[in-house]
Amino acid sequence: MRIFIFKSDTNPGLQAFSDDQGGGKLPKQFRPWHAIGVIRPEAPPPHNLNRGVIEASIAKAGFQLWRMKKEKKASRG
Repeated sequence: MRIFIFKSDTNPGLQAFSDDQGGGKLPKQFRPWHAIGVIRPEAPPPHNLNRGVIEASIAKAGFQLWRMKKEKKASRG
C-alpha cells in the first residue's frame, strides 16, 4: 500500500497518513490538509512508526493521525 503523508494547516504539528492521495478521507475539522510526502510499499514509515498499525488504522477509518512529541529542554543544574 502506498501511504500518503499530510500536514494540517489549522492544527500545527498534526499530521496524518491516508491511502487517499487527495486527502478526502481526512478529518474535516483540521482542514486544509497539505500532502507532504508518500511512503512506498517497500519503505518504512518515518520516525520508526509501525507500518502495520498505520495500515490497520487506514483500513478501518481511512486515515491515522499523528503528532511528534515535543522535545523536553535539558535542565541546567
